[in-house]
Amino acid sequence: MVELHAAVYGADPLYPHKPHLLVLHGLFGMGDNWATLARRWSDDWVVHTLDLRNHGQSPWDAEHTYAALAADVLAYQDRANLSTAVWLGHSMGGKVAQWGACSYPERVRALVSVDMAPKAYPPHHQELFDALGAVNFAQCRSRNDVDAVLAARIAHPGVRQFLLKNVGRPTPETLAWKFNLDVLIRSYAEISRALPPGFTYAGPVLFVRGGLSGYLDEHELPLLRAHFPQAQLETVPQAGHWVHAEQPDVFSRTVLDFLYTLPAPTEPGNS
Repeated sequence: MVELHAAVYGADPLYPHKPHLLVLHGLFGMGDNWATLARRWSDDWVVHTLDLRNHGQSPWDAEHTYAALAADVLAYQDRANLSTAVWLGHSMGGKVAQWGACSYPERVRALVSVDMAPKAYPPHHQELFDALGAVNFAQCRSRNDVDAVLAARIAHPGVRQFLLKNVGRPTPETLAWKFNLDVLIRSYAEISRALPPGFTYAGPVLFVRGGLSGYLDEHELPLLRAHFPQAQLETVPQAGHWVHAEQPDVFSRTVLDFLYTLPAPTEPGNS
């Protein structure tokens, strides 16, 4: 296990009984991508935005499996002294949250999976891997230089801006990716895998899909309920895979409506 970096929003000693929400980003992401929504939710929730291993400010490790990723999150929950918490994950983070709920059901109060089904996905990130691998940081002095390299392979400026948030400065003179590109490439088959047969979680579950995304079809509810019998499926119209960024108001309302239906924590102040 690695010790995950996290930002915490909404913690207040005057209100020790607020429930806790752990937010897990997707591939090439980081917890900071969720800062705006975390602040929005922090009136009623203590929101922890985590950097998963090999991403953001969290340590790098040669192992990048869902078992290891979920164990990291549970270890973070232990360090935060939380008996239970809601796990919310997007894309790869959604699969981490699914794995964690099935592996540690007594520690996961509820699950929210954003545009990620418990199925296997065919390879579809090669263009991004090629673009990222084409960046030679020895020849780049600024993010604009990196953007120029990416633009030769990635036309969409929004995708490039998302990736450019991952450009850091290990030293004042050098640039580098914040994510561990080599390990993510080697682990891609694991990242794309299905939830194992027999993995189930009986607690409350919300799946949120983008209406314009191809990651999760509205007709796949039987598949979801094979692993998560209480699964609900909501569609956010006019949103692609980055549902939370493309339609934040509708997405936030959808998530909060679900969270407000949850039964009261069994251990107030520690859930």
